[in-house]
Amino acid sequence: MAAKVKYDADSIAVLEGLEAVRVRPGMYIGSVSKKGLNHLIFEIVDNAVDEHLQGECDTIRVILEADGSCTVSDNGRGIPVGMHKKGVSAERIVFTTLHAGGKFDHSVYKTSGGLHGVGSSVVNALSAYLDVQIRFDGYIHHDRYERGIPVIDLEQGLLPTIGRTKETGSTINFLPDEEIFDKIIFSAEEIKSRLHETAYLNPKLTIYFSDLRNGKVEENVFHEPDGIIGFVKDMNKNSEKVNEIVYFKGDSEGIEVEVAFQYVNEFHENILGFCNNIYNSEGGTHLTGFKSMFTTVINNYAKELGILKEKDANFTGADVRNGMTAIISVKHPDPRFEGQTKTKLDNQDAAKVVGKVTGEEIQLFFDRNLDNLKAVISCAEKAAKIRKSEERAKTNLLTKQKFSFDSNGKLANCESRDASQCEIFIVEGDSAGGSAKTARNRMYQAILPIRGKILNVEKATIDKVLANAEIKTMINAFGCGFSEGYGNDFDISKLRYDKIIIMADADVDGSHIATLLLTLFYRFMPDLIMEGHIYIAMPPLYKVMPSKGEEEYLYDDRALDKYRKTHKGPFTLQRYKGLGEMDAHQLWDTTLNPETRILKRVEIEDGKMASDITELLMGNEVPPRRQFIYENANDAKLDI
Repeated sequence: MAAKVKYDADSIAVLEGLEAVRVRPGMYIGSVSKKGLNHLIFEIVDNAVDEHLQGECDTIRVILEADGSCTVSDNGRGIPVGMHKKGVSAERIVFTTLHAGGKFDHSVYKTSGGLHGVGSSVVNALSAYLDVQIRFDGYIHHDRYERGIPVIDLEQGLLPTIGRTKETGSTINFLPDEEIFDKIIFSAEEIKSRLHETAYLNPKLTIYFSDLRNGKVEENVFHEPDGIIGFVKDMNKNSEKVNEIVYFKGDSEGIEVEVAFQYVNEFHENILGFCNNIYNSEGGTHLTGFKSMFTTVINNYAKELGILKEKDANFTGADVRNGMTAIISVKHPDPRFEGQTKTKLDNQDAAKVVGKVTGEEIQLFFDRNLDNLKAVISCAEKAAKIRKSEERAKTNLLTKQKFSFDSNGKLANCESRDASQCEIFIVEGDSAGGSAKTARNRMYQAILPIRGKILNVEKATIDKVLANAEIKTMINAFGCGFSEGYGNDFDISKLRYDKIIIMADADVDGSHIATLLLTLFYRFMPDLIMEGHIYIAMPPLYKVMPSKGEEEYLYDDRALDKYRKTHKGPFTLQRYKGLGEMDAHQLWDTTLNPETRILKRVEIEDGKMASDITELLMGNEVPPRRQFIYENANDAKLDI
């Protein structure tokens, strides 16, 4: 057994003090919306998982308390409480100093998800209060903070003790600060999904989840001894399988690689990347390494077996991955992410190592399992056939559509050809489209009206999707091609607009149209979402015109209630049933003008959950959808 690594007060390194977190929280947690709120829990959980990765913790408990706070507890070593060289308890340093932690020195943590050392201190800074109990060296140590400021007096620089114990570990209870966040109601479904992901990635870890809110108790236990094999099995539970699940692992240059994949009889890929247990929603070098090597290996086999002749073009990466569900998990000693929220892995050595391990292991597997290999190649053949017919059809489509654009005036394009400055509004109906064309800034704003509700692509066959006039129009307008999973002509570098903005009425029909459009983008052009190009415009619901004072636009009922409480004197209220009721001037002021409008960028934090919910809500199966609506109706809130 390896010698235990010393983990005490001297293991905590300090880089700089805690500053400006409350002023600019988005820099550290992504946003102050629901996503950022849940991120607080994940920061604390990730620290506990890091203890598990060192073999020091096998149980984590997450409790959403009845009072709105959250408690995260683990049976790890406990945060060090000894005297730090700064003259106070090391725990106090961890929670009050940005970039303080034990993960900068690889002698303490070989791999970890929380390498920036900001997690604990940021959660503390953004909480109304944070209460810490640490079980360390036979005692229970206690500390408490309010809005990041300690309120417990230290005893000769050390934490007071409140009892004795034989256990070790940390328990942190915190209440997010309503001065910081839009709402302080955690999303149980998102948290459960993330915890379940974590259990799949750590087969020896057990996570207990409890939700004590709303006068009821919900409890879940997440323990997945099959690891990522079980993860893939779960993702494909409702799909027709083409082959058995393929699993391999390996390591090189101190980087551990673990991969599981399976093909299903569907025309899209679903590949999720993780680094040190953190989901990388925008992918990164580990996915690039896997995809590139896998494509090379399949093409080599296809040539060896005579499926591809000498004169035949190679299968594209998209052909090869058509129908693939895969989990790529790496453990990296020194990961670099783009941003604190760790959405994209940036290490070039990860691409090299994942490629090397994939190349070696996948060939060993396929050499012994020719049936699996032929099943994979048949998926690539089918995808290539569809792609080629699509490319032929699109060549005709493009020539025809170019002419029809100019003649029917459907697309009102902008004058600028600088894609970084341009934006396109997808507008429901001709009346709103007419107002928008008049109101817009012609230099950089394009307007694309669509009629009625577009095809629900989750229920449709590929031929129906490709034949749909509204979808064709959008493909042509965007200029970047269509669907990585169906063809290989999707190239985001050719996107003509930096922002694609869905501008629908603020009613049920408008929400439905927006949902159908989002389903289209998510299933067929996911990179548009992943790289932050898709937005939803937020038109106002009301206009208030006081007898004295300036007119105001109000965007929801909550804003109207607040106005009624704070405004003195009579006022006239106008409710907008749709965008078509606004004149060009009003539409510019409320929805088009970058200075005054409200846009919501569409983001995906949890890849598995996004796919599952899309399939559930937009698919063919009615009973599960009805059950979901029944269970979650009371939690539905307008997220603006």
